[in-house]
Amino acid sequence: AALVLSGLLGPRVGRQIDLVGGRSVLSLSNGVLAAGLALLAVAHSVPVLALAWVVLGAGMGLGLYDAAFAALGRIYGTNARSAITGITLLAGFASTVGWPLTAFGLEQIGWRDTCLAWAALHVLLGLPLNWFGLPRVASIQTAANVSAAKPHIPIDRTMVLLALAFAAAWAVTGAMAAHLPRILGAMGATSAQAIAAGALIGPSQVAARIAEAGFLSRFHPLVSGRLACFTHPIGAAVMAVAGGPVAFSAFAVLHGSGNGILTIARGTVPLAIFGPVDYGYRLGLLGAPARVSQAAAPLIFAVLIDWLGSGVLVVTSLLSISALVALLLIPISRVAPAAAE
Repeated sequence: AALVLSGLLGPRVGRQIDLVGGRSVLSLSNGVLAAGLALLAVAHSVPVLALAWVVLGAGMGLGLYDAAFAALGRIYGTNARSAITGITLLAGFASTVGWPLTAFGLEQIGWRDTCLAWAALHVLLGLPLNWFGLPRVASIQTAANVSAAKPHIPIDRTMVLLALAFAAAWAVTGAMAAHLPRILGAMGATSAQAIAAGALIGPSQVAARIAEAGFLSRFHPLVSGRLACFTHPIGAAVMAVAGGPVAFSAFAVLHGSGNGILTIARGTVPLAIFGPVDYGYRLGLLGAPARVSQAAAPLIFAVLIDWLGSGVLVVTSLLSISALVALLLIPISRVAPAAAE
């Protein structure tokens, strides 16, 4: 529900960033996320727990990747690609830092105080960074040509193809995030092997983003996106043919690499195709189906794994290939002059 809510808020949040910049919106996200974490810490009933996740969903809509990408597009315009890559590169270490700190908190102070500690970090660290680190709207007011009226963005062929590609890719991401150990177990992996393979996903994402910042930055973002869609099916094929710990690790590396680049492509491809005008609003529209599919994927794939076992990788591979086909149907071209004004 939190992911669906964040997706539904995406267009409105993106439009607000188009109008006033990301400073106030991203700073507000820290306050909302802190409130959600505080509610989670004091929850002693299911209704309060549900309310906490609703608040967290609103915070995610205000402050995760799409909002950050929109803020960067508002500041840098068509030159935002390197900044978007840099954000995802740093954020790739979030789980590397966050999970061990959370585990330490669970052991030392319990889960409720750990939630309060993360809430305090949002207020004491995240909020000042957003408020003082991002430029005021007056200094970036001419960076994007926006009007007070709600823009009309045609849902044309390219928009539909991008929405389908991102929705399919994020369904795979959601499924793997929830069920990777179980899927590897169905392929014959022990618990230790599954955990070891899963630990490679984070570093693989970071390594792929470094490649995007270096070699792949010479090419249109669609090229990166297409390559990223192909890595998961290759990894699944390797694991189906070879098996064993090396194949499990290879699959994790290939899946993580593709996922790392796709996160960047979600921000850079629409910017390269349509330009910076109404970029945040467009990003919100494109991101809504992806958030919904990401939210639904864990439940749907739990049922599919019961039916298919490791054969569920055929489904995830087909989804990845469908995303690839959608991106292949979009021609690589320069930003239209009207979009670049």
